[in-house]
Amino acid sequence: MTSELVYGRRPGRGVLRGPREVRELWATERAIRAEHWLRDETPVRVQRKPERDLNAEAGTADHQGVLAKVEPYRYADAYELARGDAPLLACLDSVTDPRNLGAVIRSAEGAGASGVVVPEHRSARVTAAVCRASAGAVEHLPVAVVKNLARYIGEIKSQQLWAWAADGAAEQTMWQADLSGGIALVFGAEGKGLRPLVRRACDEAVAIPLSGKVESLNVSVAAALLLYEARRQRGG
Repeated sequence: MTSELVYGRRPGRGVLRGPREVRELWATERAIRAEHWLRDETPVRVQRKPERDLNAEAGTADHQGVLAKVEPYRYADAYELARGDAPLLACLDSVTDPRNLGAVIRSAEGAGASGVVVPEHRSARVTAAVCRASAGAVEHLPVAVVKNLARYIGEIKSQQLWAWAADGAAEQTMWQADLSGGIALVFGAEGKGLRPLVRRACDEAVAIPLSGKVESLNVSVAAALLLYEARRQRGG
């Protein structure tokens, strides 16, 4: 029976609260003393393990004394996400760093987004590192994979769902653009931006005004700003 790893204290707690089956839960004595939920809230028996066992199993020391073996992540249907009432989607084009994907998922879940959509190729997928970077948010926000992101955007956009490309050169800023309805915010990889086909599939482009000397923001920061501006415009 195939299992995936989730490690870290917040990701561990998040997976216990999410829909995935937790098959094993390991924790060090230090983590159990520090985290009351390991003592009081978990329906799964905690197996006390030394630090070295978690290091070996996780392949990293970045586990904070908590490791879970869980059923594989179940991806959502991207088209179902777009059919919701005034959906708010974050679409990522060629974002390969798992830390960036995890951070975007964390911001999207906090902003009340409908989900995150990534392409099948040239993109990070949900892994233990993504779960760690999302602080457990990936267990509570749908993530979908599509074969062709440009085609997907072209198929879902309508009068009820506009696709906005995040582009620093756009004429409209986030304070001028109408982000109050159903929208898909489309973000490119840091440094490269959106691929031309993906950019052309979008209806409009929106920029985040920068007052300093930096030319762009990290994709996870840009996603957080635009997602929360969309939430603000919706009265959230």
